[in-house]
Amino acid sequence: MASPQPRIGVVTYPGSQDDRDALWALAALDAEPVPVWHADRELPDLDAVVLPGGFSYGDYLRCGAIARFSPATAAVREFAAAGGLVLGICNGFQILCEAGLLPGVLLRNESLRFVCRDVRVVVERDDLPFTTRCSRGQRLVIPVKHGDGRWYAPEPLYEELEAKGQIVLRYAEPCNGSIHDVAGVCNEAGNVLGLMPHPEHAVDPLLGSDDGALILASLVDAARERAVALA
Repeated sequence: MASPQPRIGVVTYPGSQDDRDALWALAALDAEPVPVWHADRELPDLDAVVLPGGFSYGDYLRCGAIARFSPATAAVREFAAAGGLVLGICNGFQILCEAGLLPGVLLRNESLRFVCRDVRVVVERDDLPFTTRCSRGQRLVIPVKHGDGRWYAPEPLYEELEAKGQIVLRYAEPCNGSIHDVAGVCNEAGNVLGLMPHPEHAVDPLLGSDDGALILASLVDAARERAVALA
């Protein structure tokens, strides 16, 4: 019997820009992508959730500051609290930080300029639901496109996160001025991950790299296991 396709929701907020790309990438990796609207107060039956990139609510106030109050974000918070897998990409990362699901904050790039190019990132952990297809120390080429991607946390908090293994990805080259080159962090339980690079834009060699598929396919694998376990 073929493995079931895990149902992975992709939340669309007003101003989301990469929701369709995420839906396409997940389908290409043998998941069943499920659109979720920002006004939905309850999530459908899902095995994982992706918060995509873009400019939710026009990035007014701060990136993700308004989206944190969305009914769908509240549902995602409940989903994560119950152990559900949640991946936030770029603006999705910003939303997760604003919503208190991930530590730290995303600030304006150090250069005060928008950055849009492929970057190399180093995998710090390969034992998370999002990185099982990676190897620790592996370098991935994944594009970034953001103006507010500089992750920051006070040094004591950073040291605590480092000790707990919550730093998942680092830039292997100058990018946006993130403290200690952090590109992605997870929560303490390891079921919520936020990263600034866009894995959904790196799932086909024709795009210059398919390294992003390693992250998304890891999520699909973990969501499939969750679906089987809960069946």
